[in-house]
Amino acid sequence: MKHIYNLLFSLVLVACGNSEKSDETTHEAIESTNEIVVTTSQFEGEKMRLGKLTEHTFNQTIKTNGMIDVPPHNKASVSTFLGGYITKTPLLVGDKVRKGQLLVTLENPEFVEIQQQYLEVAEQLNYLKSEFERQQTLFKENITSQKNFLKAESTYKSSLAQYNGLRKKLTMMNINPSSVEQGKITSKINLYAPIEGFITKVNVSNGTYVSPADTILEIVDTNHIHLELSVFEKDILNIKKGQKIEFKIPEASNKTFEADVHLVGTTIDETDRTVKVHAHIDDEKQANFIVGMFVEAEIITDSKNSFAFPKDAIAEFEGNYFALVLNNKTDNYTFEKVKLEIGNQTEDFIEVLNTSNLKNRDILVEGTFMLLTE
Repeated sequence: MKHIYNLLFSLVLVACGNSEKSDETTHEAIESTNEIVVTTSQFEGEKMRLGKLTEHTFNQTIKTNGMIDVPPHNKASVSTFLGGYITKTPLLVGDKVRKGQLLVTLENPEFVEIQQQYLEVAEQLNYLKSEFERQQTLFKENITSQKNFLKAESTYKSSLAQYNGLRKKLTMMNINPSSVEQGKITSKINLYAPIEGFITKVNVSNGTYVSPADTILEIVDTNHIHLELSVFEKDILNIKKGQKIEFKIPEASNKTFEADVHLVGTTIDETDRTVKVHAHIDDEKQANFIVGMFVEAEIITDSKNSFAFPKDAIAEFEGNYFALVLNNKTDNYTFEKVKLEIGNQTEDFIEVLNTSNLKNRDILVEGTFMLLTE
């Protein structure tokens, strides 16, 4: 009985050995023909999907970066022509202001002195004018000397120049000269918004003394914003007006926005060897862009249409790229592993250069990597 068990055990071993040898032979045959067989249940269970070679647009781009900005005339730094102490600051950063709106009020005794000087000169001017005209008449009639006439003329014109100068200074201080001539003298002046926009900086508080060199507030009008990009010297000859730009705000959003080149700078920054490129955003209102935001951009210098596969349909091994092309479908799916020559890439597609035997054939677009790595 023991001999029978030994004989049966030996037969089992021989059978197993033949089976393993058969499997190895089959595996080698499949590998040698680059074929992979997938059952229908496996295909459906792994949610694999077939697709075809399709045509897509591939762009040649120049990568650059920059910031969201506004034109110089859309920015305003508010300062004062004469120093003074802040007595009123009703605004905060982020407040919207209209052109001509009150921003701050300053006070200084010097404002009073200027108005006094103006009032004194204005009072004297009428007398000096009449004296000049009288001397002019007398001189024409040879009743007075030329010396007296020239003296009256010089005194009048000197006072007139002083009057006009003080009047202009009052206007720049936002003080009405007519009110001063009526005896209304004030120790305060108001500063008003030169443009419409949003307050971006407030550098003072009540009681702060500001000089003409100090910036009190900063206003930015965001009705027209643009991109200010820095392009390296080696790439600038490929940049032309009208080229399309795709850009992102990496710190704020993953969304891609569009713009186009409007102006290309004509000088190179000596520090980093870059040239400024000014670009207009296609739809400025599509996102809440803030002046100063950092952007990453790609300037499209050329584009072409080529055949491509989705990235999920291609697997990479040691620098080589492969796809699985359907050879036969019966009860099972039989795929052939095909080596690809690739070109340009986008986020979703890879250009395929050797397309002669791939057009109109089904390929595996989902599940490729799993099969090729098994």
